[in-house]
Amino acid sequence: MKFGFWLPIFGGWLRNVEKEQMPPTFEYAKKVIKAGERLGFDATLIAELYLNDIKGPESDSLEAWSTAAALAAVTDKIEIMAAVRPAFHNPAVTAKMAANIDHISNGRFTLNVVSAWWEEEAKQYGGNFTEHDERYERTAEFLHVMKGLWTEEVFSYEGKYYTIENARMHPKPVQRPNPVLYAGGESKRGKETIVESCDAYVMHGGTVEEVQTKIDDMKKLRLDTGKEPFRSFGLAAYVVCRDTEEEVQEELARITTIRESSGYAGYKDFTGNSELEQQVKLYDYSVSNRGLRPNLIGTPEQIAERIIEFEQVGVDLLLLQFSPQLEEMERFSREVMPLVERKRQLITQ
Repeated sequence: MKFGFWLPIFGGWLRNVEKEQMPPTFEYAKKVIKAGERLGFDATLIAELYLNDIKGPESDSLEAWSTAAALAAVTDKIEIMAAVRPAFHNPAVTAKMAANIDHISNGRFTLNVVSAWWEEEAKQYGGNFTEHDERYERTAEFLHVMKGLWTEEVFSYEGKYYTIENARMHPKPVQRPNPVLYAGGESKRGKETIVESCDAYVMHGGTVEEVQTKIDDMKKLRLDTGKEPFRSFGLAAYVVCRDTEEEVQEELARITTIRESSGYAGYKDFTGNSELEQQVKLYDYSVSNRGLRPNLIGTPEQIAERIIEFEQVGVDLLLLQFSPQLEEMERFSREVMPLVERKRQLITQ
């Protein structure tokens, strides 16, 4: 199991808690990622939204790609995964940018391809927001163009959304044939695009049973195409780690007590413009990315046991959220990671 974390570029992950002591500044992001390397985390995911979906559209947030480039220059080991949404990008320019960051990081830069869901954000920032299946058609073309530029000496393409004529792109990425392309999706059209064009599958939070069903489904779809198996299956989860059940329930109540908040501004778009396999209620939406559903909630022993359960159904990358970030990352590294390793060794003996 690889352990990753979401970089706190929105000021936190909790829609019902105003102040989380994790300011959306580059200095704090740099402090977190350098701590992550020291604590043994393998990867960080930098979400791409131009409006703050957690604390509200009027709140500060960091831009993903400039942040990724800057952090690539001040880290040594950790994988830096930046989200990219085709509706807001030129694929040829994005391919060039990705190759450049891959060189800055010495081959540690990866992408999380997201087909977008927030219509209001698209209106404010000039994104090409279309119907659900059409967004994935654009994504498929976008990925085709990027891969062509990364792998071919001279590349041309004429499609519905993009036209490229005799394009040359150097240097090529450090990673060959391309930086790892992660993507998540639950609709039929989304899965088709991911199976055809991406290298790894990432999921919003879900129960062990829900996640196993998704992984088995995606493995079969991938096998049916004749392509190599997915390189990774990742899962988003929010961690509540405490010493006693009483402390766990107290913290859970604190973060999920629903109150009016501008952090819920995108709720209608998220549930209405995405084709989701599980119904997302306000309780789930209290924490980013359905993070409570994996139930990494409890004592270190309970959380370690649940992680092993996810590992046994095929999850090999956890993308974790914590609040406050630094303090809880340190607790997780100190109290949970060693337990996971010991339990794994007992299983394999």
